[in-house]
Amino acid sequence: MRIPLPATIVAATVALVPVGGAHGAPAAKVLHAAPHGAGIACSPGHPCSLSTAIDDIAGWIARGRTVTVRLAGGTYRRTAPIRLTRAMSGTPDWPVTLAAEPGARPVLSGGARIGGWHLVDPATGRWQATWRGQTGRADRPRQLFVDGTRAELARGDACARTDCAVTATGLTGTGAATVTGWSDPADVTMVAQSRWRSFHCDVAGVAGGDLVMAQPCWRNGRPGTGRIGPGWDASALGGSSYHGVQYFENAPELLDRPGEFVSSSNGTLTYLARPGEDPRTADIEVPVTEQLLLVDGTPAAPVHDVTVRGISFAYAAWDQPGTGTGYDGMQAGLSLTGTGPTDHSGRYYTKPQAAVTVRAGHRVTLAGDTFTHLAGAGVVLEHGCQYCTVTRGVFDDLSSGGVYVGDTDPHPSAAATSAHNTVSGSTFHGIGTEFTDAVGIWSPYDAYLTIDHNTLEHLPYSAISVGWGWNQPQAQDTPLRGNRITNNRLIDVMRPEDGQHDGGAIYTQGAQPGTVISGNYVDRSDYPKTDGEGANGIYLDEQSSYILVERNVLTRISYKWVSNWAGYGIENTVTHNWSSTTAPPLSGTGSTLVDNQEGLTALPPEAVAVARAAGANPPGQVEPL
Repeated sequence: MRIPLPATIVAATVALVPVGGAHGAPAAKVLHAAPHGAGIACSPGHPCSLSTAIDDIAGWIARGRTVTVRLAGGTYRRTAPIRLTRAMSGTPDWPVTLAAEPGARPVLSGGARIGGWHLVDPATGRWQATWRGQTGRADRPRQLFVDGTRAELARGDACARTDCAVTATGLTGTGAATVTGWSDPADVTMVAQSRWRSFHCDVAGVAGGDLVMAQPCWRNGRPGTGRIGPGWDASALGGSSYHGVQYFENAPELLDRPGEFVSSSNGTLTYLARPGEDPRTADIEVPVTEQLLLVDGTPAAPVHDVTVRGISFAYAAWDQPGTGTGYDGMQAGLSLTGTGPTDHSGRYYTKPQAAVTVRAGHRVTLAGDTFTHLAGAGVVLEHGCQYCTVTRGVFDDLSSGGVYVGDTDPHPSAAATSAHNTVSGSTFHGIGTEFTDAVGIWSPYDAYLTIDHNTLEHLPYSAISVGWGWNQPQAQDTPLRGNRITNNRLIDVMRPEDGQHDGGAIYTQGAQPGTVISGNYVDRSDYPKTDGEGANGIYLDEQSSYILVERNVLTRISYKWVSNWAGYGIENTVTHNWSSTTAPPLSGTGSTLVDNQEGLTALPPEAVAVARAAGANPPGQVEPL
C-alpha cells in the first residue's frame, strides 16, 4: 500500500524533477585531475590539481556544458573538503560527475603521514615519533593506522561502580585514585557503557584522589539534563544501570599489547609495534581533516544532479570527541552536545561527523565508493536530501556509523523533508569500532526510504535503524512513512563482546504507515537479555506502528526474533516469517503475529532461497541450523 505524503511535501518533491533532454545532449567537458597535478589545462596529458578542476565546474556549466571530473589514481591529501555548490549542479540526464579514471583507484585522504619513528625500547618493541609539526594541528591525534590497520589506544581494565563512583564533577574511589597517580592524567579518556549507550569523556585534572572530568561532557552524561528520553536517567553516568567504567585509555602505564599506542599532549606518539612491523618504513597515518567532500546546498537552493563514482574516502577525522564536549552517546551514534531546551524526543541530538556530507541534495548519487579508516561516520545525507542514492558502497573500519539519512526534526518544512532516498547494494563491516552504539544505516523521519540488498556484518549494535521520537508528543504526525527495508543480509550483530544491548538487527521507531520489512536474512543477534531488552532480530520499539514484517529469515537470535513490546506500537502485522527461535505475542494494540514458522531446527527450502537472495552479492551462504 502506498501512503501519500502530505500535499505540501508532494508539491515540493514533484517540483524537484525538471524535464531533461528536450534539446539533445549538451557538449561535454572532461577535466582531468591528478594528485600532483598542476596548471590549468586539466587535460589527459597535463592534469591539474583536484581543487583546480572543481573550481572550473561552475564556469563550464554556465557555458552550457556538461562536466565530468576524472581523477587519476593515487592519494589526494585534503586539508579542507572538496565543496560542491548549487552552481555546480547538473541535470537529471546529464549530472555533474566526479569519477575515477578507468582502472584507477583515487583516494581522498584526510590523514597526515607520521614519520621520524625511532626505537626507544628494543625489548618491548616500543617506538616513538613526534606528531607536533606533522599534523598541522595543535590537538593530539585520537586514531592511528599502520599500513591500513587500526591501532588501539592503550587501555586498562574495567573499574566497578563502587571503585569509580560518579560525582557532580567526576569520579571518586580507589579506581579513580589509581588514575590520579599516573604520569599525565589529563591525557586519559574514560570510556563507559550503560545499556544501549556509550560514553567517552576526557579527564580534565585531579583533585586530591578524585578525577575531575571535562565539561560539558560530564554534565551531559549525568542524570538530570532534561534533554533525554523520559526514564533515560537510569542509563546515564551514575544512573541505576551504570555499572562502572568500561576502561580508561591513553596512558603510558597501560601500553602493554602490540598494536596499542599512546598519544601525548606533549607532542609524542608512542607505539608498541606488532611482530614484523617497522614503523620507519610503514605508512603510519593519523586523521586530521574532518570532511573530505561536502555537497553544500540549502532546502531553498539545493545542489542537484551530481554523481560521485569509484572514489575512496579515507582517514577523515572527527574533532568533537577530543574536545570538552566528548561523546555522550544517546542512540545509534548520535550524541548530546552543548546546552539546549528540555526535550525528550531526540530532536537536538548531534549526528557524527562524516567523510562525505550531502546537504539539501536532490538526485545526488554516490556509486561504487569506498569509505575506510574513518574517525567518524561514512556518509551523512541531511537538510532535505531527496532522491539521493548510496549504492554499491564499501564501508569498512569506521569509528562511528555507516550512512545517516535525514534529520531529527519531526516537523520539517516540505523543502527540508528527507524523502525518496536509497541505500542499496552496499557492504558494511567494522562499523562502530570506537563508538560502539553506532549503527550501519540510520534514518529518523524519512518518507519512502529504500534500504535494499545491503550486507551488514559484525556490528556491535543494531545494523539498520529507521524511525525516531519514541512516544513523545513532539514526535507525532511526522513525514515517516512508506519505507522499505528489504533483502538485506545481517550477520553477527549485537555482539556480546561489545557490551551494547537493547537493540536489534533491524530496529524501528515511530508510526510509519506503509513501511515494509521483507526478505531480510538475520543470522546471529547475540547480546543476551540483562536489564531491559537484549538482542532482538526485528525490534519494533516504542511507537513503531503500521509496519508489515513478512518473509524474513531469522536464526540464532538470543532474545526475541520479533519484538513489539509497547501497547502504543499499534497495528503491526508480522506474517510468513521463518525463525529458529520463538517470540511471545505482540503487545501492540491491533498487532498480529500469524502464519510464521518458529522454533525451526532446519530451514525449509523456501526460507533458504530467501536467505540466499539477500545481501549485496547474492547468492549468499546460509549457515545450517
